[in-house]
Amino acid sequence: MTYLVYMLKCISSVKKRTYVGYTDNINNRLKKHNTNKGAKYTRGNKWKVIFKKKFTSKSKAMSYEYHLKHDRLERTKIYNKYK
Repeated sequence: MTYLVYMLKCISSVKKRTYVGYTDNINNRLKKHNTNKGAKYTRGNKWKVIFKKKFTSKSKAMSYEYHLKHDRLERTKIYNKYK
């Protein structure tokens, strides 16, 4: 099974907001975020995927997700590249 680490950009707010997560089904996960059934942070906003990276194991995906969540410089680079 493959896992994806993804970054979302908020498209319903003027403020620059991003969210990072991992999943094995990106379409289903995005649908949950956009229907207020995803992570608490994403509720009440509309989101689009601006970055995704595949991993062959859940542990590798979780490790990269942790890294990306805490590396603001990397997140800003991705945001600016895919806006």
